[in-house]
Amino acid sequence: MFHHMYRIWHLLFLGGFVLSGVRHVCGIDIYTPSEIEAVNGTDVKLKCTFTSSHPVSPMSVTVSWSFRALSSGPDESVFYYQEVPYPPQEGRFKGHAVWSGDIMRKDVSITLQEVPPTFNGTYICQVRNRPDVHGHNGEIILRVVNKVSLSEIGLLAAVVGGACGVILILLGIFVAVRFYRRRQVENDIELHSGEYEKDPTVCSPAEAVHLIAVHKEKEAISSDDEESEPSSGDDEEEDGLGDDDDDDDDDDDLEDDDDD
Repeated sequence: MFHHMYRIWHLLFLGGFVLSGVRHVCGIDIYTPSEIEAVNGTDVKLKCTFTSSHPVSPMSVTVSWSFRALSSGPDESVFYYQEVPYPPQEGRFKGHAVWSGDIMRKDVSITLQEVPPTFNGTYICQVRNRPDVHGHNGEIILRVVNKVSLSEIGLLAAVVGGACGVILILLGIFVAVRFYRRRQVENDIELHSGEYEKDPTVCSPAEAVHLIAVHKEKEAISSDDEESEPSSGDDEEEDGLGDDDDDDDDDDDLEDDDDD
């Protein structure tokens, strides 16, 4: 019984080391797009990033890019990096492959310049970060074409861009119509103001108030004159009475003369 328990513990102990070793050697994960497209004669970036369970430094990381043609054949070296970039010195990729990565950002991308149709094939990105030296490689299928085909993302971007363009056009038309109407109203106001100034028979509201006030003053003066007219009749009556008194005096004088 004791012997069996000892063997079980021994297996579990060794299994722990084995499992930890598996996690250790599989610490590198590499990420690449599965397929990209480039127009003949243009530049294209082969994107490749990685993660590692160990610290990353330019001295610890090595990068190797290789190429597998569509037709069967051996893999061809494209690019190599170890502390510094090593571009190819011969073969079809000489003068076409340049470094575009950043080790500290875990980016090991390269750029192919002026790609011809002979660059059609599969590109393999291999990264090692000692002691992480095992892991799956990243693969990218490159298709060199004469004209870029419209992908689903490109189609969606075109639809969204078209919708935004239509909205901007409608907004511009709305703003232009509002501006035109406002200018038309302002011109109408200015035109009517000019007509009021040019027509002598039309007066402004302030002048109309002034004329009304002057008219009322004239009516008040006329009413005062009419009220003063009866008083002149009384004076004439008084004058008449005065004349009668004078006549009476004259009659008295004549009577006195007769008595004499």
